Amino acid sequence: MLRVVLDTNVFVSSLLVKVGVPAQALDAWRARRFVLVTSPAILAETRATLNYNRIRRKYNLTDDDVEQLLALLQREALLVPGTADVTGAIAADPSDEKILACALDGRADLIVSGNLHLLDLGQYGGVSILNVRQFLERLAE
Repeated sequence: MLRVVLDTNVFVSSLLVKVGVPAQALDAWRARRFVLVTSPAILAETRATLNYNRIRRKYNLTDDDVEQLLALLQREALLVPGTADVTGAIAADPSDEKILACALDGRADLIVSGNLHLLDLGQYGGVSILNVRQFLERLAE
């Protein structure tokens, strides 16, 4: 079964637009169509992003919405340390390297992201990097 790292932006978008393409990716995971690999750093970034006041106000998110998503991820995803040394892989935004580290630690097949720094790499350490639409097309094959 495919091992997949979803970037923070996929988690956030899935909660903000419940019928969008990112939400479909999470639905595919809930249907056990792939193994979701994540790390404490990705979960922390997801929590921090979903707690921004402007996001909370615009999308009417509650603490319960955020906690339900994070609890599900902690309980059902494959949690890896995400500490592989990938220093310098994304010079333009080193904070994105947490996604690469998670993928290497979790022996992921794919990274799914909307982040151009990651998408521009195309692959890293043998792990392909796709946008959400490309990922869903691959799952449909």
